[in-house]
Amino acid sequence: MSSVKLLKPTNFRWTICVLLFIATTINYLDRQVLSLTWKDFIAPEFHWNNNDYGNITALFSIFYAVGMLFAGKFVDWMDTKKGFLWAIGIWSVGAVLHAFCGIATSGILTGNWTAGFHGSKELIATVSNTSAIISTSVSLFIFARFVLAIGEAGNFPAAIKTTAEYFPKKDRALSTSIWNAGATVGALAAPITIPFIAKSMGWEWAFIIIGALGFVWMGLWVFYYKKPHEHHKVNEHELTYINQDQEEIVTDKAEPQTEERKFTFKECFSYRQTWAFAFGKFMTDGVWWFFLFWTPAYLSSVYQMDSTQSAFPLFVLYMITLFSIIGGWLPKYFVEKKGMNAYNGRMKAMLIFAFFPLLALLAQPLGSVTYWIPVLIIGVAGAAHQAWSANIFSTVGDMFPKKAIATITGIGGMAGGIGSFLINKSSGLLFDHAHKAWSTVDGVPLMEKYPQYINERLPDGFFEKLEKSGAVVVDGIDKGYMIIFSICAVAYLIAWTVMKTLVPKYKVIK
Repeated sequence: MSSVKLLKPTNFRWTICVLLFIATTINYLDRQVLSLTWKDFIAPEFHWNNNDYGNITALFSIFYAVGMLFAGKFVDWMDTKKGFLWAIGIWSVGAVLHAFCGIATSGILTGNWTAGFHGSKELIATVSNTSAIISTSVSLFIFARFVLAIGEAGNFPAAIKTTAEYFPKKDRALSTSIWNAGATVGALAAPITIPFIAKSMGWEWAFIIIGALGFVWMGLWVFYYKKPHEHHKVNEHELTYINQDQEEIVTDKAEPQTEERKFTFKECFSYRQTWAFAFGKFMTDGVWWFFLFWTPAYLSSVYQMDSTQSAFPLFVLYMITLFSIIGGWLPKYFVEKKGMNAYNGRMKAMLIFAFFPLLALLAQPLGSVTYWIPVLIIGVAGAAHQAWSANIFSTVGDMFPKKAIATITGIGGMAGGIGSFLINKSSGLLFDHAHKAWSTVDGVPLMEKYPQYINERLPDGFFEKLEKSGAVVVDGIDKGYMIIFSICAVAYLIAWTVMKTLVPKYKVIK
């Protein structure tokens, strides 16, 4: 009886998958705190508009992009355990730093560095130079986002590398879709926790409490992670299953016989497979980040919801995106039931997922009926993105050796970050432009009625004051959202077409 038990394979690889899921959940929680607090809590304190927020999120994207480029090499150099610890440690510090931007702003502008969170608000309110408040606070938040971005850039390269270590090719899309669902769960948990923490304790404590979760995860990673062939919880049968692709030949002592060669950046960029992955990320990462960073602002601007009122719609939206788990099942079905190779099965699944975001073309036109229609549509588009994302990440493991995976993932992340920078920066500019140029007051274009604001910021609460005075105000910002929704809708089909053109057939890089 005991010998039979010994023959039973362990399943410790799924424990590692759970740890990756938790890390990704924390990653997205930290990323979401600003988007859920800026409109109601931070903007009134620092006089921000859409462009200010757009600048912060856009620069976060570019910091993240550059960080991704080097994070992959860093994780390859430090190896998985230390690389992941450095990444989550840095981003947790960055997350907590946001909480002290108010104190730093009051210190710089008033010379008082000892005021607490509440005291700094009162000191900032006494400063008459609004431009100084805006520029100082935005700069400080950008620095905090820089630290956050550099750390968060390490999450996906490290997670992809861990997945390649612990899972055979046929299971990587499934395992990736599971831990990648942490992005959805983090986004799901954020609206039902963060606004209420901010409302009851202050926006600063939302950053501190959520940021502290990363330090807890670090303890779990130190305790649980080792290489599969070194881990006492991975028996011989599970190790054989993990190494079934024969990508890594293991001796009786569970050590590689030959060491894999390293790939330079120059060599990585010489492969069409690298460019296909990078272009796919460039076109589609920004869509998810737009939905992540701007949906709370969309519900606020178009439907006048505050962050607590939008909590349930956002919860439902991200609940829908949990259906992205099919992103791991569908290519596995094509491989095992239809006899396709891993790459062709993945690309066929990605083509199916690429059609669902087209629904975003209907979000704004049908949004006049009820806000639930765009909420549901964005949820479906988000699920399609996450399913797409799980598979595009897995194409790296399909085509490149393990030693290059984190580097290629970093290059793709850099491309995705650049795409996200462009969509976040242009969104902030477009929304402020639409807010001014395409709005009307009593049927008259806003800038025709108030030409003094053509080159100036609108005062805080300008539209609210007009409405209280009895004027009929039609905000043009919804037209700006329609433009961005349209771009998001077609991005995936464009990405898939170019990827398939660059790599029409499955080819493994040796």
